[in-house]
Amino acid sequence: MDQTPTPPSHHSVIVVGGGQAGLSMSYQLRRHGIDHIVFEKNTIAHAWKTQRWDSFCLVTPNWQCQLPGFPYPGEEPHGFMPRDEIVGYIEAYARAIEAPVAEGVAVTAIRRRPKGGFSVATSRGEHTADQVVMAISGYHVPAIPAFAARLPAGLRQIHSSTYRNPSQMPDGAVLVVGSGQSGCQIAEDLHLSGRKVHLVVGSAPRCPRVHRGRDAVDWLADMGQYDLPVEDHPLKEDVRRKANHYLTGRDGGRDIDLRHFALEGMSLHGRLESIDGPVLRFADDLARNLDNADAVYTGIQGAIDRHIAAKGIAAPEQAHYTPLWVPGPHAPSLDAEAAGIGSVIWATGFRADYGFIDAPAFDGRGLPIHTRGVTPVDGLYVVGLPWLHTWGSGRFSGIARDTEYLAERVVELRAKRSVGESLSLAS
Repeated sequence: MDQTPTPPSHHSVIVVGGGQAGLSMSYQLRRHGIDHIVFEKNTIAHAWKTQRWDSFCLVTPNWQCQLPGFPYPGEEPHGFMPRDEIVGYIEAYARAIEAPVAEGVAVTAIRRRPKGGFSVATSRGEHTADQVVMAISGYHVPAIPAFAARLPAGLRQIHSSTYRNPSQMPDGAVLVVGSGQSGCQIAEDLHLSGRKVHLVVGSAPRCPRVHRGRDAVDWLADMGQYDLPVEDHPLKEDVRRKANHYLTGRDGGRDIDLRHFALEGMSLHGRLESIDGPVLRFADDLARNLDNADAVYTGIQGAIDRHIAAKGIAAPEQAHYTPLWVPGPHAPSLDAEAAGIGSVIWATGFRADYGFIDAPAFDGRGLPIHTRGVTPVDGLYVVGLPWLHTWGSGRFSGIARDTEYLAERVVELRAKRSVGESLSLAS
């Protein structure tokens, strides 16, 4: 990419990030006639291209791909787009809306200016803006626990974001640490290829793929679950720290049932507590974690049943899930070498890094303080985060509403400042 410095420029709005959130923000700003530029450190849809494995598919149906002004254009609304089609959808969107994206431009610092607005330092020069929208999600730095360093040097370790396919991994069994969406789907990918898998099971919940003859996502959408505001959720803002439900869109979509995998030979373990060379020690919480995930699963089934009954909907009967397998006595430790484990995949998520922004808009954990993406700093916004406003936020289905709301706030602040400047000149 061309890294030649560019002359300083000023924009009403600078959007940082060229993924679906940044592009959606661009669409809304253009609708309001607001000049802007989108700075993208790499290329459009970079994370989808580089941080997803080969068999990756959406876990929500294609009909939920509702980028503003660009609904899913394909012929399989109830299918699940694979990785390359997702990339194609986002790239086609950027072309369709003629988004002013500057690719290969890394934003290195954002500071407030004394007289208002922001200075934005980039890999291609300094720029200024009246307002800034951060559309870079919160998944910045792979979160690998410190005790990973205690594993034997010959054991290959990677983060889930760099996993591509089973042939990439060395011979031997694979230890997957983490049972969120990525961990479970990667464990399944390895398992289906015939590899021996050891999966460390955490507290992530799971969701049925289909219940009563219909995809659970369809039912949940009808029930208004994706429109539920964060302030109305029983956990309030704490829900933002909860793991997503695990299921898959692979091969047309299906449940992920770890108990079924165990019956087929996958080894399941409780939370990884410590590492001492090749010796791995696990908490005695496997049964509880499986039970809790299943409780969420059957809870969703029950909620759908009540919705069907309340609305008088004709739908086939379906029994609730019953466990196929239960763990045996707790095995507190495992010798990785004796078990033939040749590699470890850390499916342990990411941590956010907003350290390049010099503004009082972050809490003690370094996460943005905001209400519907509006931070305490005038003119600084965030978008594309889970539960920014609703469960649909951070997904293709909810980004239109979030960016429309923020664009309206941009317009309001712009008008307020314009009035203030007029009054100042008149006095």
